[in-house]
Amino acid sequence: MPTNKPTSPKKPQVTASPERRRELLDTAAEVFAAQGYNATTVRKIADAAGMLAGSLYYHFDSKESMLDEILSAFLTELWDGYDTVLAAGLGPRETIEALVTESFREIDRHRAAVAIYQKESRTLSAQPRFHYLSDSQQKFEKAWLGTLQRGVEAQVFRADLDIRLTYRFVRDTVWVAASWYRPGGQHSPEEIARQYLSMVLDGIALRPT
Repeated sequence: MPTNKPTSPKKPQVTASPERRRELLDTAAEVFAAQGYNATTVRKIADAAGMLAGSLYYHFDSKESMLDEILSAFLTELWDGYDTVLAAGLGPRETIEALVTESFREIDRHRAAVAIYQKESRTLSAQPRFHYLSDSQQKFEKAWLGTLQRGVEAQVFRADLDIRLTYRFVRDTVWVAASWYRPGGQHSPEEIARQYLSMVLDGIALRPT
C-alpha cells in the first residue's frame, strides 16, 4: 500500500480583471507620456501603480508589451471612427469637420497614448513590433490628402491651396492638443473641435463689409 500522501492540486492562476488591466495600462501610458519610453522602467510603472515590479510582470512580460497594447488600442479605436467617417459619403468640408471632431474625441479618450504617439512613433516604427505605426501614418496621410484634394477639385477649398502644407498644419495643430488637453475640463472635445474648425476653415479676421 502506498504511503505517500497525495499531492494537492495546484491552484489555478488568478487572471486580472479587464478593469484592473485597463487601470494598469492607463497608469503606464501616463508614465510613458511624462518620462518617455526609454527613460521609463517597469519599476517606475509599478511604483506609479502602487505595486511591486514583480507583481507587474505577472500581468505583462515587458514594458514593450504594455506600450504595444496602449498604442494598438488607441489606433484601433481611432481607425474605427475614421473609417466610419470616410465611408459616410460626406462632402470634402464635412469630412474634414468629422475627422477633426473624431480626432479630438480620441484625444479625450486616449490623451496619454496620443502624446506617446507624437513623441515616439518615428523611433518606434523602425522596430518590427511597431511597424504598424508607420502603416497607420501612411493611411492617415492618404485619407487627409485625398479629402483636401477632393475639396480643391470640387471648388470647396481654394484652388491655390498647398495640399501637403495644409495637411501638415491641420495634423500638427490637432494632435498637439494632447500636450495641454485634460479630460473633464471646461470645454468638451466637440466644442474644442467646433472652435478649431471655425478658425481653420473660416479664419479669425472679420471680413470687410
